[in-house]
Amino acid sequence: MIRVALDVMGGDKAPEEIKAGALMFAEEIKSHKKKVHLVLIGTEDAISDLKNHKLADYFTLEIVKDYLPMDIKPTEALRRKESSMYVGAQLLKERKVDAFVSAGNTGALLACATLVVGRIEGIDRPALAVPIPSLNGFTVLIDGGANAEVRPDYLIQFAAMGVEYARILGKYSPKVGLLNVGTEENKGTDMHKLAYQMLKEKLGPMFHGNVEGNDINLGTVDVVVTDGFTGNVAMKTMEGVAKLISQTIKDEAKKSIDGIIGALIFSRVLKKLKERLDPRTYGGTFFLGVNGIVVKAHGNSDRVAIKNALKVATQGVEKGLIKNLEAQLARWK
Repeated sequence: MIRVALDVMGGDKAPEEIKAGALMFAEEIKSHKKKVHLVLIGTEDAISDLKNHKLADYFTLEIVKDYLPMDIKPTEALRRKESSMYVGAQLLKERKVDAFVSAGNTGALLACATLVVGRIEGIDRPALAVPIPSLNGFTVLIDGGANAEVRPDYLIQFAAMGVEYARILGKYSPKVGLLNVGTEENKGTDMHKLAYQMLKEKLGPMFHGNVEGNDINLGTVDVVVTDGFTGNVAMKTMEGVAKLISQTIKDEAKKSIDGIIGALIFSRVLKKLKERLDPRTYGGTFFLGVNGIVVKAHGNSDRVAIKNALKVATQGVEKGLIKNLEAQLARWK
């Protein structure tokens, strides 16, 4: 039985949308007869209404006294040990659950994941690994926002984790690129130039070289390595462009009979496009480098995104993400 804990109090739309997402996932557990059990962590006021729910056999309630606001400072998060986020991290550390999901503050979750759950040996900084839609299926972007400033050796660790994650997702011979302002070897800051040489030496033919922002969606490489500041800006920009494309198609289709007819003819294609570009489809991203499955859901996650984040966490456990990462890192020493 896989046990997945969920921070019901984390996120802009907590607790109602978080609970709704949990119930959607519980319904899937029931209908597909999955061996998964949820642990819903929240205050009594927030989750007591679920005690007699018809799906109550598929989850356990963990009552806490505190929760963290979205603007919490990471250092403060570590002091509030009765919060839903801290308790979730503690349950994972004690192996009372197999995975933990939260849509709460990224910095706070990183602090709890790193200092409560702990790091995998050989990892200095855990990082967010985000699968981005591309012409070749997807590109793993790492770091997606956990580390605003990095050292070149951190990027080596990010590459190792990104490669293993890409393999778990089906890319068996992943190519790695370093995100930069140009593809030439001498581009970027001194840090980028040093990181380039280190990646080239460590990865050999697996290292493609420098890549630019457009290469992420083009699928030029399978793993794009960068610092969390740049990665998060790139990721949010792509989400905005995806929404622009979807809304523009919708608006243009309404302007004429031809547009309406065209939209009807291509409705199935447009639906697939919307699903592929919708960040809710991925639901959540792994904090790789943590000694346990920790999934960060988007701060404004709705019930669909939460359901998919729980699915991501379950898949991480099923595919042995932590053991595979440990083995990969051992080979890179």
